[in-house]
Amino acid sequence: MASKLLDQVRFAIRARNYSLRTEKAYVSWISRYIHFHGFRHPAEMGSSEVNAFLTHLAVDRNVAANTQNQALAAILFLYRWILKRPLDSVDAIRAKKPQKLPVVLDRDEVRDVLNGLLGTHKLIGALLYGSGLRLMEALRLRIKDLNFQYRSIHLHNAKGGKDRIVTFPLAIHRPSVAWNDPNLYACTHARRPCST
Repeated sequence: MASKLLDQVRFAIRARNYSLRTEKAYVSWISRYIHFHGFRHPAEMGSSEVNAFLTHLAVDRNVAANTQNQALAAILFLYRWILKRPLDSVDAIRAKKPQKLPVVLDRDEVRDVLNGLLGTHKLIGALLYGSGLRLMEALRLRIKDLNFQYRSIHLHNAKGGKDRIVTFPLAIHRPSVAWNDPNLYACTHARRPCST
């Protein structure tokens, strides 16, 4: 029963072009929801069971607010698109959002972090910081996505399935010719800086 339902969830997510990570997360949360209620079919359950599961996450598991929100989004997806039965209301105890401010590094700290990296890792770190790339965008880059003449990077199928163009950071414009250098792989795992 559960595997057939989860296959329907996977198909619906892929039909809507959600990312693979979203698919895995939603399937995992729906599976946990079913397991939490003793393998009952979600069609037999409703808002009260959803509230109980979300409250369990916040109170007993002490999850972060974003984690609880992701679980809620997965369950709402299940009821809306698979079971065709949107939930009335969800009044679970919500996880508290942390009140602390995020840590932002100053330029010297960023330079120290980047100088501690070598080879490919250093280039990826510089791209994350200098161009505002997301991690998976940087990891999926290909040489043909880089335009050295216009100092731009073309990102294909980025977040939301959209293409976007970002500026190539000037600080790594010259060393990036090393991306075509076969010696880059040799110095990626070495404990010495690469010569570029």
